[in-house]
Amino acid sequence: MMLNARKVEAAKGKEKSYKLADGGGLYLQVEPNGSRYWRMKYRYAGKEKRLAFGVYPAVSLADARQKRDDAKKLLAAGDDPGEIKKAKKQALTAAIEIINPFREVALEWHKIKSPKWSEGYASDILEAFEKDIFPHIGHRPIADIKPLELLEVLRLIEARGAMEKAKKVRQRCGEVFRYAIVTGRAIYNPAPDLASAMQGHEAVHYPFLKATELPEFFTALNGYTGSPIVVLGAHLLILTGLRTGELRAAEWREVDFDNAVWEIPKERMKMRRAHLVPLSEQAIAYLQKLKELTGNYPLMFPGRNDPSKCMSEASINQVFKRIGYAGRVTGHGFRHTMSTILHEKGFNSAWIETQLAHLDKNSIRGIYNHAQYLDGRREMMQWYSNFVNGKEA
Repeated sequence: MMLNARKVEAAKGKEKSYKLADGGGLYLQVEPNGSRYWRMKYRYAGKEKRLAFGVYPAVSLADARQKRDDAKKLLAAGDDPGEIKKAKKQALTAAIEIINPFREVALEWHKIKSPKWSEGYASDILEAFEKDIFPHIGHRPIADIKPLELLEVLRLIEARGAMEKAKKVRQRCGEVFRYAIVTGRAIYNPAPDLASAMQGHEAVHYPFLKATELPEFFTALNGYTGSPIVVLGAHLLILTGLRTGELRAAEWREVDFDNAVWEIPKERMKMRRAHLVPLSEQAIAYLQKLKELTGNYPLMFPGRNDPSKCMSEASINQVFKRIGYAGRVTGHGFRHTMSTILHEKGFNSAWIETQLAHLDKNSIRGIYNHAQYLDGRREMMQWYSNFVNGKEA
């Protein structure tokens, strides 16, 4: 008996795979997990062969029958429908590969997406591609990149200990592959399947220091003889609670020395909300030293090779590594250190969360608190600067 829509819909998985015939070689293969696949059995040149038509319900019974009829027409004309299908797929892949290297597609994706992102976030994504992905597979046709090839590139990032970055880069690569698929330039996204093969994180836990570890850390930091610009950046990161990306893309026009406040525009903030940062006496002193070095540039932390771009994402963490704190603390980890110390001291939690630019889900209350808490946060951050510099217990 031929199938009908009700029988197809009612087909459920059993202990073993089984088939429901429709006629003319067409059948529905039902797997133990309940998945249903359309197949056609036929003979060509004396050999029995199989042809796949897709998965139900994406391919309906009517669609499957039409595909069967089309295949029979090819057989009647003396052609093998399986080989015809394979040749079409190869031709499509070849056409895709000729003109679509991964780098070209990724830059196109970035250009379309970046207007919705903060400048810092867009810059970080592009920098990750330029440093960690493009040198290895940027030239490769995007449709030709296999899972193992992408995995090997991601493992190079993991080998540096940058597990969270490897995870984020894999996710961004996945978005590029999805974009390539919907624009007709790829047929498969290998990135999602790699999650289980990577070392990864269950959650993001940035290494951080306890209060008792700070004196020894600052002794090591102040003894570092490398770039004074990066060292000043590290001090400012610690004293303000900023995210690394928010700090390194800073511009001098954002700092009001007279009123001791740093206003970061919403375009550079993760939560897309302008952020006021009260500056302690120590933070002002570090900024004045920094201005002697970079005040002639728009950027507070210009790149070493190209001052029109900010210093690299890894700069501050590299300093921590070189002074013996690899794996013990990161720039982001100092936000945790600040939060822990200030909460233990008993400062207002709302002040602390506002200082760290954590999003208040009540947008009206968040705007109100932004201004309302500034005086309290100014007092809090002066205490914190004194504390980490050993001037107050």
